[in-house]
Amino acid sequence: MWTSTLKRTIATARHLPKHYNQLQWKALDELDAGVCDGMTYQEIADMYPDDFQARDEDKYNYRYRGGESYRDVVIRLEPIIMELERSEDILIISHQAVIRCIYAYFMQKTQEESPWVPVPLHTLMKLTPRAYGTEVETFKANIKAVSTWRGKGSTAKHEDPAPDGGV
Repeated sequence: MWTSTLKRTIATARHLPKHYNQLQWKALDELDAGVCDGMTYQEIADMYPDDFQARDEDKYNYRYRGGESYRDVVIRLEPIIMELERSEDILIISHQAVIRCIYAYFMQKTQEESPWVPVPLHTLMKLTPRAYGTEVETFKANIKAVSTWRGKGSTAKHEDPAPDGGV
């Protein structure tokens, strides 16, 4: 079982059986939103309208002020992906942007598509590599959550078309 080094993922892992070997990876930490950390999309749009628009136009390459881009996350995930390719039966507890990048890799999504991949909250996604693609099974926990997901090209500051994640 691999988690990020952040408290939320470590706390989640504590609820699982103790016989799992647990490893914490800094590379699995969530995307760093820099000065926008903790802000809503509306707050970002109000305080940094040019940044808000630039992110919508190129979410993969857009780097938050003092933070990261999806491109940065993909680069730091390379060792994780290489290890996943060599390993079997790994449970990863991480954050939506990170899961999006890992999922996009195994589902052969383009870099441009990867930041827009819907990742449902409180859901176990089992990926099983096969000869001609990756099989996906999902197991949803019955936990209420507020989604901050925004679709590509969205004009709204907050949309909730599906119960999946945001920044």
